[in-house]
Amino acid sequence: MTHEPVALTTPLYYVNDLPHIGSAYPTIAADALARFYRLKGHPTLFITGTDEHGQKIQRAAEKHDLTPQEHCDRVVASFKALWKKLNIRYDRFSRTTDPRHHAIVKEFFQRVYDAGDIYLSQQTGWYCVGCEEFKEERELLSDRHCPIHTNISCEWRDEANYFFRLSKYQTQLEKLYEEQPDFIQPESRRNEVLGFVKQGLKDFSISRINLDWGFPVPLDPSHTIYVWFDALLGYITALLEPDAEPTLAAAVKYWYPINLHIIGKDILRFHAVYWPAMLMSSGLPITKHVFGHGFLTKDGLKMGKTLGNTIDPYDLVDRYGADAVRYYFLKEIEFGRDGDFNEERFVAILNADLANSLGNLLNRSLGMAAKYCRQEVPAYGASSVSHLIEPVIRLASNLGDRVSQAYMSLDFRQVCEEILSLVWSCNKLIDDAAPWQLYKAGKQDEVNALIYALLEAIRITTFLLSPITPSLSQAAYQQLGLEFSETQPPIWEHSTWGILRPGSLLLKPTPVFARIESAVTTN
Repeated sequence: MTHEPVALTTPLYYVNDLPHIGSAYPTIAADALARFYRLKGHPTLFITGTDEHGQKIQRAAEKHDLTPQEHCDRVVASFKALWKKLNIRYDRFSRTTDPRHHAIVKEFFQRVYDAGDIYLSQQTGWYCVGCEEFKEERELLSDRHCPIHTNISCEWRDEANYFFRLSKYQTQLEKLYEEQPDFIQPESRRNEVLGFVKQGLKDFSISRINLDWGFPVPLDPSHTIYVWFDALLGYITALLEPDAEPTLAAAVKYWYPINLHIIGKDILRFHAVYWPAMLMSSGLPITKHVFGHGFLTKDGLKMGKTLGNTIDPYDLVDRYGADAVRYYFLKEIEFGRDGDFNEERFVAILNADLANSLGNLLNRSLGMAAKYCRQEVPAYGASSVSHLIEPVIRLASNLGDRVSQAYMSLDFRQVCEEILSLVWSCNKLIDDAAPWQLYKAGKQDEVNALIYALLEAIRITTFLLSPITPSLSQAAYQQLGLEFSETQPPIWEHSTWGILRPGSLLLKPTPVFARIESAVTTN
């Protein structure tokens, strides 16, 4: 079967500061989704990267006595280090300071200019350096602060800028949203965009003067291309094969259009309004989907350095491991809604789900296989306990279809809950059937049937959970006597019943997720 290629992206993270939990969160989600599509057999391209131009970068570099490029290189290294810690397996890391990106931006700018959609005019208004964006008066707080960067005063600007004719695409965008209702997800984000567009679109500035850090406007080097017009094209640059000529034609040859942008809701407008309009102007197809996730809080409060309640993702992974962090944020926070991190709940959920339920089930089942079945996958057939086993087999046999649908809907919480339902059914089966009593009674056929059902259900469970907890799943698979590597994961047929072969040797059980004894609260 031939599967369609899938290209998906995180945002290109702005490198004015080190990565934080807010940038780790969507990257974990994108990585889990990419791993799922690879299991399904789709050629998959997972893109992440960094947005490295603009005034905010220039000022951050000056503050630390660095050149802008030195600053960018330093912060990019920290992003890559965190992604490695979190077991993020990206395919392309796009940097907007890449010379190949410059070539793509120049060609794209020329296309849009030739379409008559770029013109020079005067820009007057309040400018938020944090957003790198002019703000309309209606968007500002009473003290003329940006509602997103409340600690930064907006600056009054009166300067010549080049503009993009966004207003020209009002009708086409409205048609896009109507004909493709799932273009913007979830529904709450779609409604936000519809409300914004309904008020009437205004042309937006795509250049700045008195700014050195960025690409010069091709037709007027006294202007620098505005960071968003430059940055959004980083997704297209990332599509280039390593040895390909840096042209739009080469970039969109195979992976385009991109299937999904996973972004924060604070940059929704740029991806769901500005970006499709720019693509329309250039003659390129529109991205298929944009998903805006929510914001994170800690203990019910907005995170910030002034409150001293930020979450250090490096520290969190060092203390609890990548699988723990990945599982909690995808299972406990409904993707698309705002969510809260509480360390006590974090520990409780991990102990309940991964240590006590799944990990303990694996240990008990392998222990019984060692004791009752010579540490082999037992042969099995119909037995007097078939009526007890049948519900587990039925649940496990169609679990792959339900979990697959949940992954494709980005409903990671549902993925985990569906999988846990099988884990709980297996634990109940052990309690109901009491294999140790059957063994003492000499009922080896019944014991074999029970142990096989447990081992096979655990295998399906860990296979389907592997996009979220790759290390745990690989360890479990190995203990079941099967191969599971990053470069050669099992094929999707492993989501079906009957992969374990009777007579196969099992390994001795070792905990795949150690119980966490206590939470250590740090700021």
